[in-house]
Amino acid sequence: MDEQKEMNHMRELVELLNRARRSYEQENTEIMSNYEYDKLYDELQELEEKLGTRMANSPTVNVGYEVLSELPKERHERPMLSLDKTKDVERLKEFLGGQKALISWKLDGLTVVLTYQNGELVKAVTRGNGVTGEVITNNAKVFKNVPLKIPYQGELVLRGEAVISYKDFEKINEEIEDVDAKYKNPRNLCSGSVRQLNNEITAKRNVRFYAFTLVRAEGVDFQNSRKYQMQWLEKQGFDVVENHEVTRDTIEEEVAWFAREIEHNEVPSDGLVLVYDDIAYGQSLGTTAKFPRDSFAFKWADEIRNTKLLEIEWSPSRTGLINPVAVFEPVELEGTTVSRASVHNISIMEELELGIGDEIQVYKANMIIPQIAENLTRSGVKDIPEVCPVCGGATKISMENETKTLYCTNPKCQAKHVKSFALFVSRDAMNIEGLSEATLEKFIFHGYVKDFTDLFHLDNYRDEIMTMDGFGEKSFLKLQNSIEKARKTTLARLVYGLGIPGIGSANAKVICRALGNDPQRVLQAEEAELVEVQGVGAVMAKSYVDYFKEEEHQEIYKRLLDEVELEEEEVTEDSQKFAGVNFVITGSVEHFANRAEVKAEIEKRGGKVTGSVTSKTNYLINNDVNSTSSKNKKARDLGVPIISEKDFLEML
Repeated sequence: MDEQKEMNHMRELVELLNRARRSYEQENTEIMSNYEYDKLYDELQELEEKLGTRMANSPTVNVGYEVLSELPKERHERPMLSLDKTKDVERLKEFLGGQKALISWKLDGLTVVLTYQNGELVKAVTRGNGVTGEVITNNAKVFKNVPLKIPYQGELVLRGEAVISYKDFEKINEEIEDVDAKYKNPRNLCSGSVRQLNNEITAKRNVRFYAFTLVRAEGVDFQNSRKYQMQWLEKQGFDVVENHEVTRDTIEEEVAWFAREIEHNEVPSDGLVLVYDDIAYGQSLGTTAKFPRDSFAFKWADEIRNTKLLEIEWSPSRTGLINPVAVFEPVELEGTTVSRASVHNISIMEELELGIGDEIQVYKANMIIPQIAENLTRSGVKDIPEVCPVCGGATKISMENETKTLYCTNPKCQAKHVKSFALFVSRDAMNIEGLSEATLEKFIFHGYVKDFTDLFHLDNYRDEIMTMDGFGEKSFLKLQNSIEKARKTTLARLVYGLGIPGIGSANAKVICRALGNDPQRVLQAEEAELVEVQGVGAVMAKSYVDYFKEEEHQEIYKRLLDEVELEEEEVTEDSQKFAGVNFVITGSVEHFANRAEVKAEIEKRGGKVTGSVTSKTNYLINNDVNSTSSKNKKARDLGVPIISEKDFLEML
């Protein structure tokens, strides 16, 4: 196996082992045995030693997170100039002349300069204003694909782009409830992630780094070629920005290729970069006051189409904000059919004077996101809805940050309670697969789901759902099967799914068990009898009783009982063995299939499993009892016993 193949295999092992660990620790499934994992882990370690390369996301790396009070500033060794730009391919031909060059994506993230000494990453600095940047070394060490160790032992300085993929951007934005706090685009999210003071947050954001320029590596013969430099960086373990060799004769063809590929790009790009392959020639040209003379940026010429505005669709969100979306006659843009574009708020509508029937011009920003460029007829904004399209509650126009936005004022609007529906269908509650928060939002917006019972009757909207994005007949049937399977459940799962404040999965089991798993007693329980239940305090008991005092909640509960078939919960002789006992489970397990099984055994005996060690924790289960992990350290500081699986089995 040659060196490049070994490097690729090392990356494959990192990805595979991380996937196995993620499945095991977060999804409670196994994609390989412990034996196979250990074997591959050993193989990865051997490869890393042989190649002298270790990636930041390698499972062999023990990440130590740090929190800083501020990011220090540092002046760049040489100013980082912007690039001269054009939207005309002919201008690129003039630039090329008789030279060969590299053409690559102009990634839309945050430019970072990395410095390595003696094979170790020692410094990372953002571009900043081009003269001075911020030192983000701790954060760079947790980028997903940055090598912490490389074979080259001299001083290496290189530049690249830190980026976040569209997929990760959407996932992170979905988890942010406050619409005003959502990130506008992947670049903003990346900038915020790279410049965090706590690099544990950076680590969770899946930031990736793509090298695009080698600044300095003493003692290496690069054969006067930028292409060779990129290949050399790849051999050191870096991901480099995709690049192709071009000449004046092939530039048009290459630009067209990149234009076709941008639609499938996982990471944002706002154009292309052209740089002479001949390093000495490029350097001999020097710079202007603003731009280097050895490279040029190409910005996409926006493809603009005229169309007719058919309607403004008002889309409510979980924070109550109602977003306007322009729906227009379909047009072809950048190879796809487009019929919708977000307008964001009323201020933008008024600026464009948008009215139904107007002739508008639309384009795709960065060839991806549909936008309205101009309104040619400007008939004016009319008919801003006075009631919410989901719940019928009154709306109000609010002025925030000099921007007019529309809100639903009804606190019980279903769109504001997507999280409640998400809890109801979650694994520990009704366990209905295929209903993500994004899907639930769509169903609520279209009126298919108004309360929990509607989730059992989505077949009433079969035809409509099968025409939605991401849904076909196969997906719908899979969802229906999951719904029917969920009808057979336990009373504790149902009670937990209601989302009663303070009542977790373990609490619901304890309460239902104490009430004899009698649906009627669950509805009529009083505070005095609940306080007598071990593990249920006065606050929890009051929250529970207050919930069922509301007629609306009683009605939903009774209707849900008509939808489900309650199964008897398995009761063991020692069902109260761990009543009032709190456990935390960490690390890998050996005697059980996964940690979910350990949790089930604890809860079956009346115990509770939490995610973090606190003063209320009674036991931390970790097979590596002497580990220096953060959970073990916290347990020792608080005097919480750390027990192995073997100890736990003896307790059983």
